[in-house]
Amino acid sequence: MSTLAINLAGVTKAFGDKIVVNELSFSVARGECFGLLGPNGAGKSTIARMLLGMVSPDLGEITVLGQPVPARARLARVGIGVVPQFDNLELNFTVRENLLVFGRYFNKSVREIEALTPSLLEFARLEHKAEARVAELSGGMKRRLTLARALINDPHLLIMDEPTTGLDPHARHLIWERLRVLLARGKTILLTTHFMEEAERLCDRLCVLEQGRKIAEGKPQELIDAHIGCDVVEIYGGNPHDLCTQVRPYVRHMEVSGETLFCYARDPERVRAQLRGYAGLRLLQRPPNLEDVFLRVTGRELEN
Repeated sequence: MSTLAINLAGVTKAFGDKIVVNELSFSVARGECFGLLGPNGAGKSTIARMLLGMVSPDLGEITVLGQPVPARARLARVGIGVVPQFDNLELNFTVRENLLVFGRYFNKSVREIEALTPSLLEFARLEHKAEARVAELSGGMKRRLTLARALINDPHLLIMDEPTTGLDPHARHLIWERLRVLLARGKTILLTTHFMEEAERLCDRLCVLEQGRKIAEGKPQELIDAHIGCDVVEIYGGNPHDLCTQVRPYVRHMEVSGETLFCYARDPERVRAQLRGYAGLRLLQRPPNLEDVFLRVTGRELEN
């Protein structure tokens, strides 16, 4: 058995004149969480659809769970669980009925599904909602049910497209905790996201995308160290372009985004000292993060 759950080699996909995925290559080892990080329109959802055989690449090769895709996508999908970007649950069915209907798609008997249901509901923390109609659930509960539903075939690989979009912070953290449980069980996760914190918390490695191109790949902390490697001072409340000339000698590099000047400085105190006396300025010093990486390699902040 291959140690790779996913392998993309030179994949390109265009819709009309627009190239959505541009000569993309990456691989995902079994048992790891691999993130596709980028703004909306970066190609993340198209990549997920190609992995499932729902969209065919124009160029390149895709292998999922040892099967060439799309040629043998049906065989690959037997071992895949999917959490789509938007819930597609049956709103008028109960939580239990949703699991039953979905399990039948995998040719499981009613008895088999009923035997699995208690553990899936426990995993999703929905035991007390088994007979509730999905329309009555909160957004976080619906996402947890969608995750539980994706596990009904005991998949080797989970493809999760923006799994926490639209959730409040509490619900998002609960989903993250459930995903860590799955990783501890040896599941492989491909996660598309535009949340920096989500990528840093969950992903073993990630690929940063912009307009379908890979602009960086590696472990989150390694990317932060390689592209930033020092504290960040955010400065706002003045003209960022005028401030550049004041702090330039004391920073490694700078980026301007909107009204904010981002200073990457090994000695932030020198930057602070240089700006003392400027009325109305606000300064925030913090450790670097993945958003700084995106800003550094693209020249703009990552937007939803």
